[in-house]
Amino acid sequence: MLAYLVIREGSKWTDVFRLVPGQSVTIGRAPTNQVVLKDERCSRRHAELFLSDGQWTLRDLDSRNGTAVGEEYIHRDHALLPGEMIRIGSSQLAYVHDLSTAFPDSRVGVSEAGGNGEGGAVGDSNVLTENEHAPTKITHRQGQTRYLRPRAVAEDETEVSRAGRAAVMLCRLAFDLAQAPDPTRVAEIALDGVFELTNADSGALLLLPRHFEGDPTGADLHVLASRAEPATTYHRVSGFLASTVLREGEAVLARNVIGDSKISTRDSQGEIHATSVICAPIRRESKVFGLLHLYSTDAARVLDPDGLEFALAVADTAAVALENLSRREELSENLQVAIDENLLLREQLGVESEIIGNSSVIVRINEQIHRAAPSKATVLILGESGVGKELVARAVHFSSPRRNGTFICLNCAALSETLLESELFGHEKGAFTGATDRKIGKFEAAHNGTIMLDEIGEMSPTTQAKFLRVLEGHPFERVGGSEPVKVDARVIGATNRNLEKDVAKGRFRRDLYFRLNVFEIVVPPLRKRTEDIPALTKYFLQKFTLETGRKIRGLTPRAMDRMLSYRWPGNVRELRNVIERAVLLAHDEFIDQSDLLLSKLPTAGDTTELSIAGGNEYTPFSLSEWERLHILATLKKTSWNKSQAANILGIERSTLDRKIRRYDLEKHR
Repeated sequence: MLAYLVIREGSKWTDVFRLVPGQSVTIGRAPTNQVVLKDERCSRRHAELFLSDGQWTLRDLDSRNGTAVGEEYIHRDHALLPGEMIRIGSSQLAYVHDLSTAFPDSRVGVSEAGGNGEGGAVGDSNVLTENEHAPTKITHRQGQTRYLRPRAVAEDETEVSRAGRAAVMLCRLAFDLAQAPDPTRVAEIALDGVFELTNADSGALLLLPRHFEGDPTGADLHVLASRAEPATTYHRVSGFLASTVLREGEAVLARNVIGDSKISTRDSQGEIHATSVICAPIRRESKVFGLLHLYSTDAARVLDPDGLEFALAVADTAAVALENLSRREELSENLQVAIDENLLLREQLGVESEIIGNSSVIVRINEQIHRAAPSKATVLILGESGVGKELVARAVHFSSPRRNGTFICLNCAALSETLLESELFGHEKGAFTGATDRKIGKFEAAHNGTIMLDEIGEMSPTTQAKFLRVLEGHPFERVGGSEPVKVDARVIGATNRNLEKDVAKGRFRRDLYFRLNVFEIVVPPLRKRTEDIPALTKYFLQKFTLETGRKIRGLTPRAMDRMLSYRWPGNVRELRNVIERAVLLAHDEFIDQSDLLLSKLPTAGDTTELSIAGGNEYTPFSLSEWERLHILATLKKTSWNKSQAANILGIERSTLDRKIRRYDLEKHR
């Protein structure tokens, strides 16, 4: 015999569930039940229906609120009779054998508990309706909501209610605030919104200091952004209103409370009279960290309670945006801290070098070392003599997987062409006069390690050609030999020359330059990173006092000022020698300016000669004219980078600006 559960929610019958013999049916709030009732008084697994002795039987599954049949709650299994009503919370389920008795005037769908094994839950997609085969018809299409477009709401309040306009405005503001890049922009967007929908003519968004703790009523609020009608000036919120809102965390509307029906607001800018004032808290949860302050000075445009409601909504929305920006900034700061800590750990664990300094330049060089070290790529290190190119090469080697291999450094400028080739590739016995034994070259000695070729720009064209083949992985032959030799050595080149200019002039092979310049590290001269001078001075001072046994405690302020202002043409190498000499010569426990023996040589970046029209002939010039020409040449050399030019000239940036104006040099730019 067919049996059904007819489900009613409230006053409407909503669904029909067919009971299939051999299958039990569970009723409850959880979606895993065959019959799902969205009723808070219904337990997750409330009751069960099953067939017993030819009758459908109802069992309560120890539900919280119980199961009733008719007006009585059941406490044991209950055999259902046709027409009986099951009551669970506010839901009713009629047990019937004939659907026509339950729905005499309408057609309903049937959801069976069989088939796919999932059953027919209330609202299930398997429920059949009389419109089941009706074709789908799309009636509207919309690519972009008009509520997020500027001026989306009609200006005429008769077309859309003020509450509706406020809701649309808040929707648009929330979208714009979520995209604001910084707190100032958040404040500007919030003010634009409240000014559009209220009668305010002046206002501002004010915040407490970041990470402020304690009683906010006495704190100094800073204006994040302000706005006022033309020809007027924004005046800060009164202390009374600010304290009230900060303390109580509620928005206030103040008006008509003084004898002249106006509110007086004073600050350092003078006194104004406002017909009405709104002050809304910028808050998250129970914490207030700012204010949205609005006021009107026009008696015909008074702020009202609707404006207070809207201002409070804007303030709460802006608070969410500000908190998100603050969290994003904190995440960024934490990420930077993690990066710094990671770099520090990698330096402690990986880089075995004597690179001293904490300037941004040294940090960048260390980052480049970490990136270059794990690979097999050729590294080209550029920099003036004495900047520490070999230290950078050692750091790359000892941070790489080849750290257990050999590190060999060879100065190409110190050997003749024949000797350099022999040093690089080795030679056989009798290859040339004096070759009394077979010799292994530097490349062979650096197998599975690293070879650094300093002053690589000094190689002869013949040696460059043979060196290029080795770089490309080809085997080579020793001088005077015929046996091919193949090695696996990483090459690091270093030079103080401009290889691009040498390539252009034909002094250096173009193909070798591009093969060398896979990963470039530029080490700037010491005069361009003066912030590293104190750290280098301290390091070398400790080193040489330990070596010599002298009791030198440091440098006098005058000596340190001289160290910082000196141009250091010999770079770090010269600084090392100056400190070593000073440790030996110092008469006191502090090194004074007189103990520093500094040279007068020009640096490689200084302009030492000026090309004057007239060739080598003498042309008389005044000192001011020489100064003008020298400054102009330096500016051109630095592409008018005034800070760099002032550094080269050894003068302050402000002094350089005065001389540029004095000599009218801008016209040559």
